[in-house]
Amino acid sequence: MENYLDQTLRGVKSPPTAKLCGVVKNLQQRVRSTANRSKRSEAEAMTSSNRERSSVATEIPKVTLQIAEDISSRYKYSVPEEVEAAGFQICASELGSIVEEKDAKKLKDHGGVEGIAAKLSSSTTRGIADTEDQLRSRQDIYGVNKFTEAEMKSFWVFLWEALQDTTLTILGVCAFVSLVVGIGVEGWPKGAHDGLGIVASILLVVIVTGTSNYRQSLQFRDLDEEKKKISIQATRNGSRQKMSIYDLLPGDIVHLAIGDQVPADGLFVSGFSLLINASSLTGESEPVAVNVDNPFLSSGTKVQDGFGKMLVTTVGMKTQWGKLVAALGEVGDDETPLQVKLNGVAGVIGKIGLFFAVLTFSVLAQALISQKIQDGSVMGWTGDDALEILNYFAIAVTIVVVAKMMNDRALVRHLAACETMGSATCICSDKTGTLTTNRMTVVKACICGSIKEVGDSGEALKARSRFQIPPSKLFCNLSSNFRGGFRAHCKGASEMVLASCEKVIDPAGNSVPLDEATRQHLAQTIESFCSEALRSLCLAYRDMDGSFCVEDQIPQEGFTCIGIVGIKDPVRPGVKESVAVCRSAGITVRMITGDNINTARAIARECGILTEGGVTIEGPEFRRKSAEELTELVPKLQVMARSSPLDKLTLVRHLRTVDNEVVAVTGDGTNDAPALREADIGLAMGISGTEVAKESSDVIILDDNFSTIVTVAKWGRSVYVNIQKFVQFQLTVNVVALVVNFSSACLTGHAPLTAVQLLWVNMIMDTLGALALATEPPQDELMKRTPLGREGSFISSAMWRNIAGQSLYQFIVICYLQTEGKDLFQLSGPDADLTLNTLIFNAFIFCQIFNEISSREMEKIDVLTGLLNNYVFVGVVSCTVAFQIIIVEFLGDFAGTTPLDLSQWLVCVLIGFLGMPIAAAVKLIPVGSKETQPPRQG
Repeated sequence: MENYLDQTLRGVKSPPTAKLCGVVKNLQQRVRSTANRSKRSEAEAMTSSNRERSSVATEIPKVTLQIAEDISSRYKYSVPEEVEAAGFQICASELGSIVEEKDAKKLKDHGGVEGIAAKLSSSTTRGIADTEDQLRSRQDIYGVNKFTEAEMKSFWVFLWEALQDTTLTILGVCAFVSLVVGIGVEGWPKGAHDGLGIVASILLVVIVTGTSNYRQSLQFRDLDEEKKKISIQATRNGSRQKMSIYDLLPGDIVHLAIGDQVPADGLFVSGFSLLINASSLTGESEPVAVNVDNPFLSSGTKVQDGFGKMLVTTVGMKTQWGKLVAALGEVGDDETPLQVKLNGVAGVIGKIGLFFAVLTFSVLAQALISQKIQDGSVMGWTGDDALEILNYFAIAVTIVVVAKMMNDRALVRHLAACETMGSATCICSDKTGTLTTNRMTVVKACICGSIKEVGDSGEALKARSRFQIPPSKLFCNLSSNFRGGFRAHCKGASEMVLASCEKVIDPAGNSVPLDEATRQHLAQTIESFCSEALRSLCLAYRDMDGSFCVEDQIPQEGFTCIGIVGIKDPVRPGVKESVAVCRSAGITVRMITGDNINTARAIARECGILTEGGVTIEGPEFRRKSAEELTELVPKLQVMARSSPLDKLTLVRHLRTVDNEVVAVTGDGTNDAPALREADIGLAMGISGTEVAKESSDVIILDDNFSTIVTVAKWGRSVYVNIQKFVQFQLTVNVVALVVNFSSACLTGHAPLTAVQLLWVNMIMDTLGALALATEPPQDELMKRTPLGREGSFISSAMWRNIAGQSLYQFIVICYLQTEGKDLFQLSGPDADLTLNTLIFNAFIFCQIFNEISSREMEKIDVLTGLLNNYVFVGVVSCTVAFQIIIVEFLGDFAGTTPLDLSQWLVCVLIGFLGMPIAAAVKLIPVGSKETQPPRQG
């Protein structure tokens, strides 16, 4: 059959082809890695097949269709025994082939939609029976509406993955060789100390890393479960009810409306003007009209317009979307702008660390070889010599470990949307439901020529008697698509509906021609309502003539105006204060709405968005602007009224590309999806937002409140600043550790910090340091700084100043201890070198502990405020001190240390503490950092 159609249609028209690049979210601003690239071709082939089927279905001439029908008329379907035994007359594969192949002939053979419903023991009006036995039977035959998920990895798998790090693997080999050589040379247990110390350090790093990743996976699983809580309206047992899409079964009747995602494969039952966006499945951007002639609905597509009922035929992995998901597999993680910057910093530090590692190993090995040449024993290598070389290599590898930034990336990766919001310089906000409460109240009305105040809903119910509206003119408040049989009712934007009116109801209740004077009076009424921050709606009706048929389109003219009502959506409490916070933070708030410009202007003033010198514009005028005019207009634009989705998209794109702003966009409707995807961060409304809007967004605002958006921005800035604090701390440790070990190797021929000690430094610097500094709560002062934006440098001048000052102090202190430490502490005897190295190691660690406290603030001298309230920070510092005491006092053989007396401990603590006043003094040096600049005025 396919070959026949291919030969027949070859000369008609080639089906359009386009390559689906994959499921990529917000491609403009992010880099996405893909986990299962090998399956992309399979997914592309499936998408191409879907597109070709859609194209062929629209291009086949009637003659070819007739031939196809004649050939396929020979097809006879037989019901499998297990299906028939369960009380059904059609199997899952047959149902899937009807929708997937859009086989109208096969559908007709089964008796159409009604026939399919009957064979599923269902009804297009009552749905299926919801008895437990019936539901279980359907699940057994047709499956459930859930996609197969990858089995969650166990804790041991995360440990194994953490162990796969190349550097740790090399250290593991070093530990093994060290154990073998050490035991062979020095015997057990003394010869095993170095090797076991490295093993213990590796296990500690692996356990901490694996545990962290495992906990994150649990959090994401919980988050994923929350994300899947999607409900839809369906009819079962004759009653319409709200139910989870994952409970749907073949035979269910689902009610679809604008913004809904089609939850399963199915067939159109009834509806009006149902348009489906199938781009996620076919790659075609043009919406598809679904009706009785084209009744096929596919899972994963979205309702762009209209409404309708569908009969569910195929669910779960048997749907087209399920097969596509199976082919695509999992995709990788997004990289945020901050991650990209961190990756660059990590790459540079890694290269520097590798350079120092090679130099340190070369210097140490050269010193040993030179000594053997001088001793005349260059040809006689002993086990001790091999152990020494191995120790040098372990130190070199550990320097690379210290120079790597591993765990901080995972911390940022899972706060991607929040972090991006922290860099936002502009928020393009909807009005209704975001800045306002989305609870419209009629305040004024002009009906039958008279204007009346309407205080509350109770008074609104008395409108008929107050306005003396004739009973024949009353109508239900239904959508404009509704037909009451011979009279069409309409409500909508006042200017547009009024332009369609040719008559008006006079004070006597009669329908009279709408003259110019009355039209001007109504126009002035609309303007007066809007100037009072009221949204005006025009109510109208049109009587149809006898030739009108329900299949005909309702005319767009000839309506009779009943009146104008002014409704108000009150501004949410706290919005004005939140807008003021944004302004102080250098974030420009712009309001984009479909309302009348006077209403939009009034609400914007009430919210504090529209300021002196701010520009307001309507969508049609905005569209007529040239690129040069937009460049001059957009920076001053604060309110856009009567805007279309394309206007919103154009504005966001201009802000991002031309003005180089980091743009956040709020939205709740299906038509907001393009702007939400175009923005650096899309914020969908959790209450009023459609599933399409939520799917296109990065963050869902659960309470639909603008104040929550400001909270997200504050948390985002906190994430950014906390990561800066951590990187500042980490770079300081990097610089000192690398330089000290290298310079000591050059000057004395040995490194003061052993491999185990360096691994402990790595633990302080990476895992514990990140945990302490990255968990600082957000402060209100963060919203008094200029946003970093897109081009801001991640490592600021203040950070370089702090790193340089602290590194210089630590380097001078440690160099002094190396050269004068024995005299200072009056060390002598065979353990003098070991004791000195322990003192250097101990002083170095306490320098990092107090530097960690100093790093809580990059600008302020006062770093102790709120310290005791941050229990995580206090706990991390306390644990670090406790572990340091254990390492020095009790793990000497493993860590290469020896116990110290009280005076030596006090000196080490004092050396570390002196770093705090040094850090405070360094902060007094002005560097013109971005954080101290006054916020820009939007």
